[in-house]
Amino acid sequence: MKKIKLGNSGIEAGEIALGCMRMSGLSTKEAAEVIENALEQGVTLFDHADIYGGGASEERFAEAVDMNSSLREKMIIQTKCGIRKGFYDFSKEHILQSAEQSLKRLNTDYIDIFMLHRPDALMEPDEVAEAFNELKESGKVRHFGVSNHNPMQIELLKRSLDQELIINQMQFSIMHTPMIDAGVNVNMQHEGANMRDGSMLEYSRLNNLTIQAWSPFQYGMIEGAFVGNDDYPEVNAKLQEFADKYSVTDSAIAIAWILRHPANIQPVVGTMNPKRMTDIAKASDIKLTRQEWYELYRAAGNDLP
Repeated sequence: MKKIKLGNSGIEAGEIALGCMRMSGLSTKEAAEVIENALEQGVTLFDHADIYGGGASEERFAEAVDMNSSLREKMIIQTKCGIRKGFYDFSKEHILQSAEQSLKRLNTDYIDIFMLHRPDALMEPDEVAEAFNELKESGKVRHFGVSNHNPMQIELLKRSLDQELIINQMQFSIMHTPMIDAGVNVNMQHEGANMRDGSMLEYSRLNNLTIQAWSPFQYGMIEGAFVGNDDYPEVNAKLQEFADKYSVTDSAIAIAWILRHPANIQPVVGTMNPKRMTDIAKASDIKLTRQEWYELYRAAGNDLP
């Protein structure tokens, strides 16, 4: 698998990441098989959050890989905090508490990348900075990022932070393209022209911020997968056409579509099926043509002005 650099951190990771949200539903043996297979495919970044399985996904991951072994050094482990029951919380107290709890559940001395999950409307940037400084100085966290933030929210944080933010996670797939739509439909008077993210793609490229694409096979928010879904015949027919051409699966083509964008977006794939992960990893060997990329974009229901 090809590698990408994460922001300005100097970290190199496989260009496809494994999302561990569903790992709590596996046995320790099954989780070990998922992780070992991912590593064999060149996946090195493993994405967690304190809310995944109520913390059980982090625990299962640690049980499966034996965090005291040399295997830990081969991994880039990131986790997120800030979502609580009914509200968001970027207070210093909660950030520090969440980091400590994740460290304990993951049975590790440090977290490679610690991220703020969804924007807290009551965020105090200086308070976040104090928490990040403590985590960095103690060696408990090496790098920081955010998830689902727009450029101005990131700029507001950067004004107070001593550390650089290296990642922003955003929902992105062939069937969820607002980051693309507004740029294609500049100065137009229809739905696709609505700016919903503050030019996140352009901002990330200007500031060398890595975008991680969550739910790369989903339509809606988390309503279900579009790949193989009879409700989306046009995009699936086009996915299958290119899957046949490149001798891979339709899911691999859906990931290759994301990888084709010059922003160096890193898809976060949440499958807990080792064979499916093996098939998806083949996307790293495919570079869709510009025409193919646009054919898929249009097949997903997007018109070009």
